[in-house]
Amino acid sequence: MGVFRRVILPVAWLLVFAVIAVALVKIAFVDGLKPQGAEPAPMARVETPVVPAARATVTNTVQIKATVQSDPVVGVRSTAAGTVVHLYVEPGVAVAKGDQLFQVKSERTKPASTGTTPGEKTTSEPVYVYTDVLAPAAGKLNELTALLDQQLSVGEVVGKVDPGTFTVSGAVNAAQQYRLLAKPGSAQISLVGGPAPFACPAVTLKNNANDAGATAGANGTGGVGMAAPAGALALAAVPAPGGETQNGGVSTGTLSCPVAAGAEVFAGLGATMTVSAGEAKDVVTVPLTSVKGSVKEGIVWMASVAAEGKAPEQRTVKLGLNDGSKVEVVSGLAEGERVLEFVPGAPAVPSQQGYGPGGAPYGPAGG
Repeated sequence: MGVFRRVILPVAWLLVFAVIAVALVKIAFVDGLKPQGAEPAPMARVETPVVPAARATVTNTVQIKATVQSDPVVGVRSTAAGTVVHLYVEPGVAVAKGDQLFQVKSERTKPASTGTTPGEKTTSEPVYVYTDVLAPAAGKLNELTALLDQQLSVGEVVGKVDPGTFTVSGAVNAAQQYRLLAKPGSAQISLVGGPAPFACPAVTLKNNANDAGATAGANGTGGVGMAAPAGALALAAVPAPGGETQNGGVSTGTLSCPVAAGAEVFAGLGATMTVSAGEAKDVVTVPLTSVKGSVKEGIVWMASVAAEGKAPEQRTVKLGLNDGSKVEVVSGLAEGERVLEFVPGAPAVPSQQGYGPGGAPYGPAGG
């Protein structure tokens, strides 16, 4: 037993360690130096999506969510300074534009006359002028605060006329405003839970930055105001402070249209406003995602050069109408020419994730 522990067991351990050492040397210095066979190259080939310029009809139709709003009351202002001497109507009656509401007596001094003989005193006589103050708009005279013998100044507000009319109004974003550069003349209004859709002949597009006061009045938050002329159109230059539109994007303007007389509506009713701003038939088009820019002028990337392994060529094109998915190419690109489907390096949108080469996302071009 003593010989086993002193001789045999230590020798056995030495043999085990020797085998382990030889195995490690072989792995590190022998097997590691052998040439490895080439692995098969991947067979899949990733290609950049391209599309040809094709002929199509572009209908520029913009659809926004809107709300029915009561038109603001119109202030009755005194058009003369003086004393109220007569009241023609009482509050609560219906009036037409131009109806007499009350009369103001103004006193003026007649120029002094020169005496006919030396030393004769000159005299001046008062002259009285009577001015009728008229209704500024048709509607219901909600308020008339003018009293008999009351002294008034020019421009003083002494009443309110409620026109009793309504306007359909909705917010638009910058992309929608650019699509409305053709100045739409009419809109189709569909009311939620209301009567059948009807045409609205006079569309007004206001810029939030320039028409903030007018917009506030139209929304009923501005007190006494004057109605804006129908058909006026102002385009936004910069986004105004505000929230998101119901259609996505920052609100830059307001599209509105008066409700025709006789239509049964009430304030707060939801609506959809569909505006058509032109149609281009049988024109050369490309997807909006292929163009950097979408108004008047843009840039596309030619696919023929990219297929040869070179950087794609940029080409400037003139643009026309767009319908939100494709855009008319007025010049700079011929039918059948192939362009990259997505602008290189453009930010992606969620619905287009994974369409780019190697899973790189693409998205529509920025303006």
